[in-house]
Amino acid sequence: MAALNTEMAEKKERLESRLREAGSMIVAYSGGVDSAYLAYAASRVLGERMIAMIADSASLPRSHYREAVEFAREESIPLRTVQTDELEREDYAANGADRCFHCKDELFTVLESERVRLGFASVAYGLNVDDKKDFRPGQRAALEHAVISPLADAGLTKSDIRALAQEAGLRVWDKPASACLSSRIEYGRRVTPEVLRMVEDAEESLRMLGLKNFRVRHHGNMARIEIAESEFEAALTPETFRKMGKAARAAGFHYVAVDCEGYRSGSMNEILPVDALVKAAGK
Repeated sequence: MAALNTEMAEKKERLESRLREAGSMIVAYSGGVDSAYLAYAASRVLGERMIAMIADSASLPRSHYREAVEFAREESIPLRTVQTDELEREDYAANGADRCFHCKDELFTVLESERVRLGFASVAYGLNVDDKKDFRPGQRAALEHAVISPLADAGLTKSDIRALAQEAGLRVWDKPASACLSSRIEYGRRVTPEVLRMVEDAEESLRMLGLKNFRVRHHGNMARIEIAESEFEAALTPETFRKMGKAARAAGFHYVAVDCEGYRSGSMNEILPVDALVKAAGK
């Protein structure tokens, strides 16, 4: 395990202090490194006064759900699965620039109900300092529901959280970012179970080919594949191209393109006009 420097040790202490101050909490858990570390830290600090909850919906890949449940089991983190119905919300299904707000509004509405029912003091989620610099309409939903963000409160960045997870010996410390499946669908294209399944099936097939950090973006009949630059050399060969094309077409796409700029988080936001970004963020 990697040793922590003084600055990191102080941030860890601030996080634990913030968790103790909260008293008890439900942690909104997805299995990504941020929520996984938050759930881990909260379980160590609060014990039975915390529980992690994962939302089971069509926008969460089945493999990610299984991995998240398994990690919680390995680390003895109390976990409960809740059902969310964001696809039943017209504002979510319409897939505008504020889709993420409606998703998180549904999630936090469900978790708030659970918080009241179970008698916990707060709901927490895995926002970090870096997230505040990005376009994330879901943060507005968190503010409206008074959801707390202990990682950000402690001044932790994404790299800090990975370092703390590594120091704790958590296998998720280097897990690639994993946004929901809906984030792969171009804005304005309706989010349906069928569209989500196409993306999930294509990504699962590409993962079987050995790709680790990538996205399949849904543009109707075309799949636009983004691959991390670190994987270019291994992935961009004629044989792998043919296999990627076959995998995407088997998932239901007619055409397949590989993005020359490679994988970058939030690439679907690049074509949004500034006024749409501002409105969705609630600024």
